[in-house]
Amino acid sequence: MSLSEAFAAQADTCTRMDSPFMGQLLTILAADWPTDSALGRKFAGFTGDIGPAGHSLPLRIAGGLHALVLSNAAPELARLYPPHRATDSALRAGVLAALETHQDFLLDWVSSPPQTNEVRRSGALIAGAHVALQHFDLPIHLSELGASGGLNLMWDQYTLNVDGTRFGPEMPAVLLSPEWTGAPPPKASPDIADRAGVDLNPLDPTRADHLLRLTAYLWADQPDRLRMTRAAASVATTPPEQGDAIDWLGPRLASAPQGRLHLIQHTVAWQYFPAAVQARGTALIEAAGAQATAHRPLAWLSMETDGDTTGKVGAALTLRLWPGDLTLDLGRADFHGRWVKWAYAG
Repeated sequence: MSLSEAFAAQADTCTRMDSPFMGQLLTILAADWPTDSALGRKFAGFTGDIGPAGHSLPLRIAGGLHALVLSNAAPELARLYPPHRATDSALRAGVLAALETHQDFLLDWVSSPPQTNEVRRSGALIAGAHVALQHFDLPIHLSELGASGGLNLMWDQYTLNVDGTRFGPEMPAVLLSPEWTGAPPPKASPDIADRAGVDLNPLDPTRADHLLRLTAYLWADQPDRLRMTRAAASVATTPPEQGDAIDWLGPRLASAPQGRLHLIQHTVAWQYFPAAVQARGTALIEAAGAQATAHRPLAWLSMETDGDTTGKVGAALTLRLWPGDLTLDLGRADFHGRWVKWAYAG
């Protein structure tokens, strides 16, 4: 895939995911990317997959431009960004000028891959945790793999709204109202006794520079995502640790206390682990599951792509429970958490 093709493909994806501005921006970059510049040469030096499943170069530069807008570093560009509407010619001129004027900042920015922490995925996590608690009603020992900034570790501070029925606190930091099909999840009263997460490149949402990185990769014409992320950051208490997810998980499994439900969660993270790491992680969790008891149960809640393109493109929601090695198909969810197609009715 050429860089122009990568920009065009990402533009199409963003448009289909309700971001016409990103579609407009990336279409312009597909046609007018400055190849004869330091940024152009840096991007040309990347090898392998440069699309969303690899280096994700289109989203790197889009995030850098949005960071300039959010940090008030490029007021001329900000006047062309939502909520303003700009013609293609005006946006093209403004973006090309920003790429030149702020080249040093952008060269540094694009050296790291995109990193978001999609808070709306917590809707699926809340529902899945309620199912786990239906089987093992104990305080939760929560572990998240690929936790980014740890915002989804805080799902007990958010409320899921399903057709007017609310699951969560009366005064939540974030109210999640995905388009929901299927039965509502079971009622439960989650008590998270302790929580921890891990990421190869963790962010601390209490730091302004880290929060900027989290919010810059949100799409500028989707202000609800920005509002939710900032609200979630205001109650974040547990920045993830830095490390390899499976190396970190081993001691976490071994030290899980009696009288707690150890709930492992991850959303659109496992799929990026190398195959050997996935196999090692699965074996580790299954071995711990074989040792689980009713007083020290284990749950593995995942929201990950499974390659199914027969319906709405999204992630599969799966819950495994031990003792008993029970696997439950909970349904599917949009990658951004906009909708949940719930399949569980137990």
